[in-house]
Amino acid sequence: MPVAIVLINTEIGGETEVFNVLKTVEGVREIYETYGMYDIVTIIEAASHDAIRDIIMNRIRKIPRVKSTTTMIVIEYSKVG
Repeated sequence: MPVAIVLINTEIGGETEVFNVLKTVEGVREIYETYGMYDIVTIIEAASHDAIRDIIMNRIRKIPRVKSTTTMIVIEYSKVG
């Protein structure tokens, strides 16, 4: 199943609002509010790369107060521990 890491920048003060909306988006598996270059990091998983694209383009990028996203498609991963 395809996985992507989505790095999100929000409008100033919009982090909590965006974080809470992301909790309701199908395919979002993990959400982290972060300090640094990006405000939120989220892990998404879907049945296909087209479904990943749909989640990003039609759900995440349309959340009010999201300024920009950067997506990294995972090519291999392993759970540790």
